[in-house]
Amino acid sequence: MLMKVVPIVALVLGIVACSSNEVLRAPLDLTVGQQLIDLKKAHSNGALSNAEYDQQRRRLIDNVK
Repeated sequence: MLMKVVPIVALVLGIVACSSNEVLRAPLDLTVGQQLIDLKKAHSNGALSNAEYDQQRRRLIDNVK
């Protein structure tokens, strides 16, 4: 029984040791124009309501000024 448990424990410990809670993200260098296009696509696809779209659009435009 012990001979079956040892490899399993070693495998679990190896997997846990390799894990990390650090999230790696690629840098996002989106222009305001591209953000507005993406926002419009999200609105057109139904992901955003009219109010959400207007609010986010205004926020993007106001941040340019």
